Amino acid sequence: MASDTTISEAPAVTGNPQLRLAGMGWSHFVNDGAANFLPGVLPAILIGLHLPVALAGTLMAALLVGQGLQPFVGLIGDRIGGRTLSLAGLVGSSIGAGLVGLVASPAALIAVLVLIGASNAMFHPQALAGVRRLAETRQGLAMSIFLVGGEIGRGVWPVLAGLCVSWGGLRWLAWLALPGLASVFVLARCAPALPARTADSAPIAWRKHIGGLSRLVVFCALRAFVIFAAVTVLPLMWSAGGGSLTAGASLITVLLVVGVIGNLSGGWLADRLGSRVLLIGSMLASALCALALAFVGGFWLWLCTAALGIALFATLPLTILIAQDLLPENRSFGSGLALGLANALGAVAVIGIGPVIGAAGASAGFSLAAGAALLAALLAVWVPERERGH
Repeated sequence: MASDTTISEAPAVTGNPQLRLAGMGWSHFVNDGAANFLPGVLPAILIGLHLPVALAGTLMAALLVGQGLQPFVGLIGDRIGGRTLSLAGLVGSSIGAGLVGLVASPAALIAVLVLIGASNAMFHPQALAGVRRLAETRQGLAMSIFLVGGEIGRGVWPVLAGLCVSWGGLRWLAWLALPGLASVFVLARCAPALPARTADSAPIAWRKHIGGLSRLVVFCALRAFVIFAAVTVLPLMWSAGGGSLTAGASLITVLLVVGVIGNLSGGWLADRLGSRVLLIGSMLASALCALALAFVGGFWLWLCTAALGIALFATLPLTILIAQDLLPENRSFGSGLALGLANALGAVAVIGIGPVIGAAGASAGFSLAAGAALLAALLAVWVPERERGH
């Protein structure tokens, strides 16, 4: 998709692009890990602060709603260029992670969670645009590799957080700030300096893109709700059944880490089947797996959790690239809409999960997730299609 956008000159990308992409993937791993370990220790936090399970969704929303800032961060990032916002986001996410176990009141915890969410929003738009700049060809593969770092971080860190709490209590969560703070130097070396938009840059063609963008954002918001519902309900269900904190967190690890298979295969499948077929098929499979989680146990619980992760994350790189294609003059902004705003909308919706599972049990939460996935599959019929092999 061509664009007549005018941008300032940026330094040419130097060094080994693969190594720089690996460094950005690592930075994504520690940022998203620090920003998303809460579900793994949520049962312990609810007990430690004497909070009812009905507030679980509210705490998750406080953590995630800040991602709604991503489009605005994307606009600022496109205007100023560079990589400063991504660096500041990594610092803020890491510091916030270290504070989670040190707060003594629900109000202070919510403030820290909002800090983490806002910092996480600062990290992503410039980082996603930087990945596309590093990969002049095979952009889908490069985006998948970068996103895999984040998914593994979101999957592994809940278990690490659970181990910290099991060994030393909530205060030991402070150790989780160190990897991200140490990795700021890695991100500074590996992230490309993005060009700044100039005053005479082409404006966003809202009238042309608003319909397709709106449908894409709603699709991504429904998918985000399914993800957030799963990571909220799974450990609470496990804990309510007498399971250990770390085992409950391991369910999140299975969902997100096995979901890497979907991340890596999604672009390949889209090239062969078409993006619309992939979007519809993956959300139908997600609905089936989410509904199954309401009824299965034992080995089948773990298997259905893994299958749900694969189905959900197969569409993630594709939807980000569709958003960037729709807004070639503001790719950071496009990324912010497809990832940040959509996640924030999903986070607001997940507030209702707490009262539902408090009143009707975990199965009701999974049933809501299945319904959202079915709606997403229906909406995918009208989501803009991406050219195969692009």
